Amino acid sequence: MDINETRRIGQTECYLPILGLGANPLGGLYEPIPYEDVKSTIDTALNAGVRFFDLAPVYGYGNAEKSVGKALDEHPRDELFVSTKVGRLLLDPDDPASPAEREDVMVLWEGEQLYKGTDAVRPYFDFSRDGVMRSLEDSLKRTGLDRFDAIHIHDPDLFPDEAIDGAFRALSDLKDQGIIGAIGCGMNQWEMLADFAGRAPFDCFLLAGRYSLLDQSALPELLPVCERNNISLIIGGVYNSGILSHPDPGTIGGVSSKSDAIGSWTENVTFNYVPAPPEIIERAGAMKRICDAHNTSLKAVAIQFPLHHPAVASVLMGPRTPEHVLDNIAAFGAPVPDALWADFKSAGFLSPQAPTP
Repeated sequence: MDINETRRIGQTECYLPILGLGANPLGGLYEPIPYEDVKSTIDTALNAGVRFFDLAPVYGYGNAEKSVGKALDEHPRDELFVSTKVGRLLLDPDDPASPAEREDVMVLWEGEQLYKGTDAVRPYFDFSRDGVMRSLEDSLKRTGLDRFDAIHIHDPDLFPDEAIDGAFRALSDLKDQGIIGAIGCGMNQWEMLADFAGRAPFDCFLLAGRYSLLDQSALPELLPVCERNNISLIIGGVYNSGILSHPDPGTIGGVSSKSDAIGSWTENVTFNYVPAPPEIIERAGAMKRICDAHNTSLKAVAIQFPLHHPAVASVLMGPRTPEHVLDNIAAFGAPVPDALWADFKSAGFLSPQAPTP
């Protein structure tokens, strides 16, 4: 795969680099991260040719937008593709104007916060037109950027009608005015995205963890719907939150249970952000053995696999360190022999309908 390749988003005039950087870990996911580490990670990505950066207000409760925006400030804006999301606002409990007493506010993460070292704010859902406009204004202030190239409606699982009637219509107006180039929706499930494809003219969807080596549940329905409707897919979670980036998944729970690989920054290797169950560990380990037989890394197969489908425009890596960036890029560009893909299909690890070289 060539990191410099771009693909068109839907029927827009926007072209998206096929490899991007998702900023969730850079918000302090699971453990704090100082700005100096964020900057060195972003600088390493820029120097290596990465030009697509995906943000969200909820990543670090504003910290990811602040730190990544600051780190991008020295790079020419016209050379970058930057996206963020709407649908969650950040509640400041010390702000007398905050909607803390509103009955319709659903505050997230009442228990232990996923993000560490963050500001004293709490995210809450708001998919209204006013919420979208406020979210976009807040994101521009946090990042210091003058615009975003694409905006995604973020995780509207409990609010599908509000997402279409409020958020999408607001974003459509912004697109008509030339303020944004593409409208998307980012989710961890494919079913609602398939429904949204028939309800509104989206340009792209960001789907996490549902078109990967370990989970191809989106393939039979969502990907054909996207092809028919000219909706481009951005695939996140290509390592399913850790297991597919482990040096040897078959040793998890045995010889070694600690990952030092890409995208894994917790003590135990996870599958979709929970401890990997034995059957997933066994499956990933079997994939690794096929890769070993072809002198190829499992990481390379995992990060390249989604891009062989014509509906997919880009994949996202989720690095926390410069080393993660370089390791991801090396995996992205590594050769994968055609015979390996055939062996994966023969072993039942890939659907017969999944496109491969």
